[in-house]
Amino acid sequence: MDLQALVDSFEPMTCIMSVEVFPDGSYGNIRIVVGNKAYVNSIENPDVICFSEMLDNKFVPDSPYERYIPKDLNFENACYNSAVLKKSFHTYIHPERYSFWVDMYMMPLASDKENIYYCTYSQELTPEANTKRMSNVDATVSVSVLETCIKLRGTADFKHTIDDVISDIREMCGAQVCCILLTDFKERKCSVLCDSSAPGLGLLPVSEYLNAHYTNFFDIVATWKDTIAGSTCLIIQNENDMEVLRERNPVWCESMQASGIQSIVLYPLLYNDETLGYIWAINFDTENTVRIRATLEITSYFVASEIANYQLLEQLETMSTVDMLTDVYNRNAMNKRIDELMQDSGSKPDSLAVVFADLNGLKQVNDNDGHVAGDMLLKDAAGIFKKVFFDGEVYRAGGDEFMAIVTDISEEELEKRIEKLKKYSETDGNVSFSLGYCYDAYDCNIRKAMSIADKSMYKNKQQFYENHPDRRRQN
Repeated sequence: MDLQALVDSFEPMTCIMSVEVFPDGSYGNIRIVVGNKAYVNSIENPDVICFSEMLDNKFVPDSPYERYIPKDLNFENACYNSAVLKKSFHTYIHPERYSFWVDMYMMPLASDKENIYYCTYSQELTPEANTKRMSNVDATVSVSVLETCIKLRGTADFKHTIDDVISDIREMCGAQVCCILLTDFKERKCSVLCDSSAPGLGLLPVSEYLNAHYTNFFDIVATWKDTIAGSTCLIIQNENDMEVLRERNPVWCESMQASGIQSIVLYPLLYNDETLGYIWAINFDTENTVRIRATLEITSYFVASEIANYQLLEQLETMSTVDMLTDVYNRNAMNKRIDELMQDSGSKPDSLAVVFADLNGLKQVNDNDGHVAGDMLLKDAAGIFKKVFFDGEVYRAGGDEFMAIVTDISEEELEKRIEKLKKYSETDGNVSFSLGYCYDAYDCNIRKAMSIADKSMYKNKQQFYENHPDRRRQN
């Protein structure tokens, strides 16, 4: 068979891949046998966008593919499925190692050799994502992706819906466990957004399992990018793949095998070149790898987008309700909460306590030591107030004024908390509070309680400045 003549008949960048198969069904070398002019130019011609990203810019026929790109289990699996299992293959992907998108097609070829199998590999490169190419997928894949998109876009409860989505993904993968893990690389921490386990296995929720077996699972997560090695994902489906994983990441591999994990699908959730987290499926149906990969290739794109939107809304909500300096609720949130307590609807608490605290001497600190020192004093004061009223709602009511609302607390317990604040004022060299409070176990009228607490605080503040004239405000 004249492979060069065959490949020269193709207009797009095309080469012939060969896969060496051993008697036990495992495979050895995967080689680029020949390439047409367009394909050779993609390696050797500086004008082609992938030129600078090849490991070697000299095409040598019948070379192992690793001569040009790093070892990639996903690429090997695609070659094996096409050449050996005689399945056509198409995907449109953006491997992290490249600055471009790859539209790739593989078609099986007949072979005249006993243990060597062939397929064509054609590719088209685009510098940006092309939505038409991205949507050109198998109908069953399209249905799965569309169902996910409809669920995510049509929901008013993101957390409930993402639980449904991860259950759908687990069932599609035929996996024992599937989860979405969110990552924060600045803070070096991760958290489980949602997870799903196959019924009847008695498995712990992923968050509980990670807490029980790892001091900080982020130490493992931080290695995943290098383990994926510039590909779109990591798919470990047999012992040969596990050996590659063992070479790349022995600590994680040992950890997985100790937990009885034999196969894993790991997809990064990327948005604007930032890794938001990972979709993670354990002990999946390896007979269905091609469909799983094709579905998650696109699903992860939309899931990442929805997670980014959800996180943005959370940040906006935080900015609208939390004081950025002291990390307690702001006046906007305080007014909203007061309105809620004033409404007749809903059950009222058994008791209501309002505590006002005015930070003594802030202006003096600002004038003498600067506003940075004043900001630190406010942070310290807020920290003390939150520590004492850990079960309440703490607000920054004004510049140097804080308020706490505590429901369902006894009057005796409230007075103990007030004494704690007074002791902080006596023992802390910087933080000093003027305090006022009101306890209401009758009609729980928030406005009335605030008025009483406010008057009590200003009376206490007047007494403080009489005792400490040197710290009196100078307007």
